Amino acid sequence: MESNPVLLPGVPQSLSAKFEGSFAYLTIRDRLPTILTKVIDTIHRNKNKFFEEYGEEGVEAEKRAISFLSKLRNELQTDKPVLVLEDAQEDTEAWNRYLQYQRGLQGEHCPVSWFKSPWLYVECYMYRRIQEALCLNPPMSEFDVFCEGKTQSFLESTAAITALCTHLQQIRPTLTHTPESTLMDHLLTLLQVSLWGNKCDLSISAGRDNSQRVSPLDSLSALRAFVLLDDSRQVWAALRSGRDRGQRSRVQVDVVLDNAGFELLTDLVLADFLLASGLANQVRFHGKRFPWFVSDVTGRDFLWTVAQAASSNHTHLSACGGQWRRYLEEGAWSYHDHAFWTLPHEYCDMEWAAPDLYASLSSAHLLLFKGDLNYRKLVGDRDWPHHTPFSVALRGFSPASLCALRTLKANVQVGLAVGQGEGLSKDTPTWMTSGDYAVMQFHSPQQ
Repeated sequence: MESNPVLLPGVPQSLSAKFEGSFAYLTIRDRLPTILTKVIDTIHRNKNKFFEEYGEEGVEAEKRAISFLSKLRNELQTDKPVLVLEDAQEDTEAWNRYLQYQRGLQGEHCPVSWFKSPWLYVECYMYRRIQEALCLNPPMSEFDVFCEGKTQSFLESTAAITALCTHLQQIRPTLTHTPESTLMDHLLTLLQVSLWGNKCDLSISAGRDNSQRVSPLDSLSALRAFVLLDDSRQVWAALRSGRDRGQRSRVQVDVVLDNAGFELLTDLVLADFLLASGLANQVRFHGKRFPWFVSDVTGRDFLWTVAQAASSNHTHLSACGGQWRRYLEEGAWSYHDHAFWTLPHEYCDMEWAAPDLYASLSSAHLLLFKGDLNYRKLVGDRDWPHHTPFSVALRGFSPASLCALRTLKANVQVGLAVGQGEGLSKDTPTWMTSGDYAVMQFHSPQQ
C-alpha cells in the first residue's frame, strides 16, 4: 500500500453505527455479536475433532482461540478502540496502515472504535480479527468456522439446484443454433436467477438457515416487480458485441463472487451458459482467500461445490459438474483470489492499492459483481442521495464494463429515478435492508 485514499469534496459521509437506530447501528449492536457467538460455539463443538487430529496441542489452541474471540466480542459490545493486527499474514501491514488512515480521519479526540467508525471498515475488521484468532493459534489456522453453514446451505438447496441444472441441460443442445432473440431470453433468465440467488446470504441472517428450497425459475415472474433497476439488456449488448469480434480476441467475463451454496450454483450455471452459447470463451471467478462474511466463497468452497455436483446421483447435476471440471482442466474457467478482496477498501482505491488486480480486471470484456458487500464497496457504503448516478458513486472505478447484481441488504442505493427512493421509503421503510428488492446495475467506461 503506497498511500492512503483521499476523500474528495462533496463525497457523502460513510454509513456508521454512530447514527443510533440506523441499520449500521443495529448490525454492530445485534448481528455481529450473534455471529461471533456462533463462531465461538462452532469452535467449541469441534473440540473433539481438534483433539483427534492434533492431540493436546489442538485442545489448547481451541481454548486460546475461544478466549481471543470472547475478548473480541466484548471489545465490540463495549465500543473499545480498534486494535492493530498482531499476526504475520500477507495483509497485516495493509490493515494496520488503514487503521492509521482512519485515525487521521477521525482525529485524536475521537478514537477509531466499533460504534464511531465507518460501518464497512469495522464489519470487515471483525472478520479479519476472526482470521487472526485462528492464525495466532496453530494448528487451527486452516479451520473454516463457517464451513458447516455453507455446506448446509448447499445440501438443503438440492431441489432448487437440480431444477436449475436440469434447465441448463435441456437448453444446452440448442444453444449453438438458437435465434438471437431466444439466446437473449435465456441470458436474461439466468441473470435473474443469479440475481435472486443473492438472497441466500448467511451474514445477513447471522448464520441462520437461508437456503433455496424451490426452483428459482418458477418465481421469476412474481419477482420482476421488485427489480428496481434492470440493465440486463445492456449486459446482453456488451456480450453480443464481444461475440461479434470473438474471432479476433477472447471474450473474457470475470465474476466477483459473493455467497457459497445456492448462489454459487446460480453463478456457475450462468458461466456455463456463457461458454456453451458462445457469448464468452473464458470465465474467471474471483473469491476470498479465507472465510469471510459467513458465507462468502473461498477456493475450497468453489472446488467442493464442483466436486459435489460431479458426484451427484442426479443425472443433470452430475453432467453439469462433469462439464465444470472440464472447463477448469482446460482453462476455460479459473478461480482467483487476491488479498484486496478481504481488505476494507472501497473499490475506487483499487487502482493504487492493488494495481495488479486492477490491471487484471481491465483485461475483461465484462465484470459481474455479485452481492451486497461488493455493491457497498463499489459505491463506498456512503449516504448517497438515491438519484446519484452510478458512475458518480463509483468515483473513478471503471476497469471495464461492469454490472452489479444485488439484492438490497444495506441502506445504500444509487442510480434511481428522482423521488423513487423516497417513495419506497414512505411505502416500505425496510426496502433497502430486507433483501426483497434487487438491482442489476450496469456501467460502461464510455458512460
